[in-house]
Amino acid sequence: MSVSDYRHLYGPVPSRRLGRSLGVDLVPYKVCSYDCVYCQLGRTTEKTMARKPYVAADDVLEEIARKLREPDRPDYITLAGSGEPTLNAGLGTVLDGIKRMTDIPVAVLTNGSLLWMPDVRAELAAADLLIPSLDAGDEFLFQYVNRPCEGLSFERMVSGLAEMSRAFKGRLWLEVMLLSGVTGLPAEVKKIAEHVRACGISNVQLNTVVRPPVEDFACPLTAAQLAGLAGLFPCAVDIIGEGPAVTKVSASAGAVTDAEVLDLLRRRPCTVQGLAAGLDRAPNEILKWLQALAGQNLVRTVRRENVLFYEAVRE
Repeated sequence: MSVSDYRHLYGPVPSRRLGRSLGVDLVPYKVCSYDCVYCQLGRTTEKTMARKPYVAADDVLEEIARKLREPDRPDYITLAGSGEPTLNAGLGTVLDGIKRMTDIPVAVLTNGSLLWMPDVRAELAAADLLIPSLDAGDEFLFQYVNRPCEGLSFERMVSGLAEMSRAFKGRLWLEVMLLSGVTGLPAEVKKIAEHVRACGISNVQLNTVVRPPVEDFACPLTAAQLAGLAGLFPCAVDIIGEGPAVTKVSASAGAVTDAEVLDLLRRRPCTVQGLAAGLDRAPNEILKWLQALAGQNLVRTVRRENVLFYEAVRE
């Protein structure tokens, strides 16, 4: 088993929105301000709103600089990973450092819980693309779906989203995750849509559960249901789905270690096709890798809606 050269990077991974995205982890596993019922990574282990230098900004920037010297150029550098990236007090330093070293656009995927903090909004200004979330239309379902940190109210979260929407100069796409029988009902979607209108959001990414969630009751909507609900929003709506994976291997595809495969699967469960697209390898090569890792009890399979995903086994 090889040791990965990168502690804070993973992928590039196949992204439904961003092409091949180089992931950057700014917090340890499952340090988050939410404990969402639909999370693909399991229960939150440290639920907090405290901003700290969980991961040293200089270490992250050194890894990114080294990664960018490799021939495989990603479409985006994405701050996301296995927790809430805005919890890292060095977020602004990381964003500024990336912008100085490359012209690759930088995206930040955030649950939006800390956008009410002026320092967070100021640091995020350096991003090219911001994708915050809004998964409920009122306090009750916010608590039910997102299970936020104590002291974080729906009103505070939405007010921060509105402030960020007004101030941000880059592109902002609001992700709305809908759950069957919970938030995926017309009456609940109308509540969310009203907040979208009040916040001045111009683009919504409508999503549902795709990868295996932490809670079995977090169930997906069908594509037809999502399409029917899209018309309730007062802005442009993109319906997000698992698009076909690109599995053509480039001539510059380099060696991939077992550790890199595991690093990716620790952050997100993937199909064979998804791993092949993210790691720029042939699907049959990826399958052999996964079978060997499964034989060592390092990965396991989980099925969701008749789709087989692989995930890393955690000790």
